[in-house]
Amino acid sequence: MKESRGFWQALEPTTLLTLHRDKFRPMIESQYELTEALVHNMTTRVRETTQQLQQNDKIMSLGRLSAGLAHELNNPVAAVVRSADTLREHLHATPERFKNVMAIQLSDQQADVVNDVMFKRLENKPTAQLSLLERSDQEDALTDWLDDQGVDNALDLTQSLTDFGFTVEDMELVLEHTGQANLETVLGWLVNNLVTEKLVVEIGDASKRISTLIGSIKSYSHMDRGTGREAVQLREGLESTLTLLKHKLKEKHIQVEINVPDALPVVQAWPGELNQVWTNLIDNAVDAMGDGGKLTISSERDREFLLTHITDTGSGIPTDVVRKIFDPFFTTKSIGKGTGLGLDIVQGIIRHHNGSIKVRSEPGQTTFSVCLPTG
Repeated sequence: MKESRGFWQALEPTTLLTLHRDKFRPMIESQYELTEALVHNMTTRVRETTQQLQQNDKIMSLGRLSAGLAHELNNPVAAVVRSADTLREHLHATPERFKNVMAIQLSDQQADVVNDVMFKRLENKPTAQLSLLERSDQEDALTDWLDDQGVDNALDLTQSLTDFGFTVEDMELVLEHTGQANLETVLGWLVNNLVTEKLVVEIGDASKRISTLIGSIKSYSHMDRGTGREAVQLREGLESTLTLLKHKLKEKHIQVEINVPDALPVVQAWPGELNQVWTNLIDNAVDAMGDGGKLTISSERDREFLLTHITDTGSGIPTDVVRKIFDPFFTTKSIGKGTGLGLDIVQGIIRHHNGSIKVRSEPGQTTFSVCLPTG
């Protein structure tokens, strides 16, 4: 009460009382009504400030998740665009390949042999298991064989053939049934189909990745469900949260181990609130670890409760700090990095679910244990 500035405009006759600040202390001591009014105003202001800071904390969390989601979506979207452009250019050459194949007039038996070899390799691509040295040896063997047969563009064909596991024996079989004169044309048509298949698979894989991310968002926010209390599988919420925080895990090369059995009973909970708990705890664990740390998440049944442990390999929480971490506005993060309300919100949500949260910490191992009733 040292200084208070205000600007007023009287719209009708007004009486203004000015009172020196020294008068307030004896008035507070002797006037109960004034004390009640002041306490009420101060409590209201604290409540409003707390609500605003809690909202700011949620917005900061949403901002971190949104940034990570944009980063995660960017890669598969770029892959779809890149593969689609390449496929469009590649298909421009298809009519010429088709015309060359029609010109040699293969018999039905010859065409069946080539198709059988191609579909066999499309269904089973063993090169995913080849080491770099093994792949190089296979490419060299195919290149030498194609050169021996007088195929002009051997190097252009070899990479695609190796991608799908073609061997010299496959080439010998194609040669046997198509003849030397038709070999280059048939191989050109064959590789044309392999490249088309590869690009379609890349687009499909990237699209599935986008679908998985969208599914994680829906699961995390429960936008396609009600907002009331419902039966929740803990693993579903934990995996959705990990997906949305994947960018932070990758930035620090953090290894994640999750051991949450599918057979665990469900908990009756507000899914959105529970996901906010996992977000805060996992995000704090990632911040506490350096490069190459390990995050371990496990759940187990404890009578009529489910006990979930979130453990990180960070430097640990000092003993004098552990007692304060759930206090509102207490934070060990630098200015602008945290509001000190994350764990206070976590504790409030868990109490709302009639559960409890505890922490054990030592250098190299900090574990937050969340206990939730199954009923």
